[in-house]
Parts: sequence; structure tokens; C-alpha cells
Amino acid sequence: MSTPLVWKTPEEVRAWVASQRGKRIALVPTMGFLHDGHLTLMREGGRRAELVTASIFVNPTQFGPKEDLSRYPRDPEGDLKRCASAGVVGVYMPEPSSVYPSGYQTYVNVEEVSQGLDGDKRPGHFRGVATVVTKLLALFRPDVALFGEKDWQQLQVITRLNADLELGVEIVGMPTIRESDGLAMSSRNSYLSADERKRALGLSRGLFAAQKLAAGGEKDVSKLLAAIRAELAAVNAREDYVEICDASSLKTLSTLSPGQRARGLVAAFMGSTRLIDNLAIELG
Repeated sequence: MSTPLVWKTPEEVRAWVASQRGKRIALVPTMGFLHDGHLTLMREGGRRAELVTASIFVNPTQFGPKEDLSRYPRDPEGDLKRCASAGVVGVYMPEPSSVYPSGYQTYVNVEEVSQGLDGDKRPGHFRGVATVVTKLLALFRPDVALFGEKDWQQLQVITRLNADLELGVEIVGMPTIRESDGLAMSSRNSYLSADERKRALGLSRGLFAAQKLAAGGEKDVSKLLAAIRAELAAVNAREDYVEICDASSLKTLSTLSPGQRARGLVAAFMGSTRLIDNLAIELG
């Protein structure tokens, strides 16, 4: 298990990429504080490419003024060890000034799939996500880039920008990795108290309840939403949004149709910690 290379500047990444011409490269963009969900992406990258790279960058442009940028959890030494264990050959760990130097003025805005859900609740968030991911894809020129399905709307934004800007990267979404009790793995879980951690299961319980109802033939979306909200209420979670949407366009639905790919999406607060989760919802 060799220690990954660490790149701090775009020039260092470009030089390395040029030296590997002809080899298939996978990229896993992250904000660090890595957990098994991230490592699953990296290991899958190793199955799809000869070389696996990652980025660890807490991107300031995707945080709003009242969000948790300054207290977002960080563990750079531990992250490098985890990257090594997953076969990552190099990690881009830039300072914000290297990504957004003085005079920076170019941003990427994906119009439709960035609206609603987190797009409404976190204004400017997806502009920051789309911009930094576009920069990473342009810098690494990977053959494949891997992202977790837990951030479902983010995955749709990235898929859209890759297609619209003709970047030519294979975008792979990997299933959400969950704890043994069903809680979706997230770096923000570290903020939860023991009681909040227990109550946070209301998000996944609600989604699984809606999934089961739909599989049993329930097509009325209002009843599926009620099942999710009942689980949130049972654990005293403060709802930010609860929606069932078309899986690709993210347009909200009122009725499920046979063969339609839909997604249940939830954001809720446990104390001051905002958690998100989502699950495939299909009519049985």
C-alpha cells in the first residue's frame, strides 16, 4: 500500500496527466473526511481504469453564507491513508486560492435540474458544484468519474453538464452506502449526538416505507409523501423538503406510472445538522 502522490496546484496535476498519456484514468471528487461510501467509489474506479485519482477540496463556492464551511469536518492525514487503502495513486488537495485565484470570474450554471430541492433550499449551491466539477474534469481529463447516488440531484447536475459541455467523461453513479441500520453514510453524520444519530433513521425509514407502498401498487404520490412525513414526525425531524420526482428530470410527480423511474428525496434537520437521503421509487 503506497502513499498517494499529493498535488497542490493545477500545474502539478496537468504535468502528471501528461506523463500518463495512453492510460485510462478514473477520478473521484470529494470534500474529504472520507468514509466507506467514498472508498467504494475509489475501488470501483480501480475496476474501471488503470489509475485512480481523487480530489479533496472543501469547495467554498457551494456553501451559502449561513452554512457550515468553517466547521466542515477535515482529516487530511486520515484521508490520505484511506485513499492509499483504496488504491488511489494521487490526490489533488489544493488551497482555495489555487482553484479560485485573484480575478476569477467564470462559473457554470446548469439550468433545469439544479432547480427545486437543494437548488431552492441552498441558493448558489449547484453553481458552485457545477463550476468545481467542470474545472476538475477539464484538469484531469479522466476517462471515468465516479459520484455517489446519495447526492442524487448533484449527480443529475453533473451528468447534464458533462453532456451539454461535451466533456466526454463516463459519469458513473454508485448506490448509496448505508450503515447496518440503514442510515446513509455522510461526513455530516459526525455532527450528530447519540440521540440525533438514532433519530436520523427516520429519513431512511420513511423512504423505505414509501418504496414498499409503491412496490405494492400505491401510485398516489400524496400517500407516499405522507408515509415519509410520518416517519420524520415520529423522530421529531424538521423537514426541509420531501418530494417524489422523475429520476432524471427531477420534475415533481403527483402519480406514479408503470415503468416510470422515480426518486423519493428528503432533506431534514436533526438539531442543527441537515441530512439528505433518497431512494428509487417504482410502481410494483
